[in-house]
Amino acid sequence: MTSVRVRVAAGKGVVGVMSDRGPASAAKVRSAPLVFVTGGLVGVLGGMIGLGGAEFRLPLLIGMFGFAALSAVILNKAMSLVVVITALPARLAAVSVGELGTHGAIAVNLLAGSLLGAWAGASWAVRMRSATLHKVLAILMVGMAAALVLTHTIAPGSLALPPPVRVVAGAAAGFGIGVVAAIMGVAGGELLIPTIVLLYAVDIKLAGSLSLLVSLPTMLVAFARYSRDSGFAVLAANTRFTVIMATGSIAGALLGGLLLGVVPDLVLIPALAVILLISAVKVARHATPTP
Repeated sequence: MTSVRVRVAAGKGVVGVMSDRGPASAAKVRSAPLVFVTGGLVGVLGGMIGLGGAEFRLPLLIGMFGFAALSAVILNKAMSLVVVITALPARLAAVSVGELGTHGAIAVNLLAGSLLGAWAGASWAVRMRSATLHKVLAILMVGMAAALVLTHTIAPGSLALPPPVRVVAGAAAGFGIGVVAAIMGVAGGELLIPTIVLLYAVDIKLAGSLSLLVSLPTMLVAFARYSRDSGFAVLAANTRFTVIMATGSIAGALLGGLLLGVVPDLVLIPALAVILLISAVKVARHATPTP
């Protein structure tokens, strides 16, 4: 079992959790305004493309705030969960419950794989060495950058698959998305939405709402798996940090939603992809321990 030690910085109200996997909380004092603004910027970036922005938050938790890889993933998952729960009512208002119910089988099909994938992904993450997890996260960020460009530059069509094949493909895709979402601590909407459009031939608006119905239980399963690991102590040790950054992310997502379409996709999407690629390089460098 991983040993955990709690360190309190006297007079500064900062709790640090150290384990043999690396620091589970930020090594330096972080001001509330900085944390809020950082979360806000992440939310704006996500809101401008209709997503939560967790893929942009993760490298900041590692590079800017000094969290170890697993700790950053757990914190990112907690904040992503809050953002998704906040976004769900707005999505349900945009798409009628009746319409969602009509297409409920799509969510069930994807959940059949994503719930298993979330548990498996979280299990693999807690067992990885920190250096290995950093490398995996860097690779996944590159994949997210590619997915971002492809899904916003190429209009996804639909595959005319026989129903039995579609069911198998949906479960398999759900499993893969669940794994990625659990390891990165993201909701997975950037992967779920094009998958739903591609496999089930529904419009993008409905796909966005269905993706939230899949994301929420999938994230809860990953969260439950992480809660069984000693690294989950990072959440209790950084509750204030998490609440402030999540609040900033929600406010930023609302602002980003208002800015949706202000910056042309031909400019915005490549810029965000470059940000993810640069972040991937920086996260990969953390895999090499400093002497």
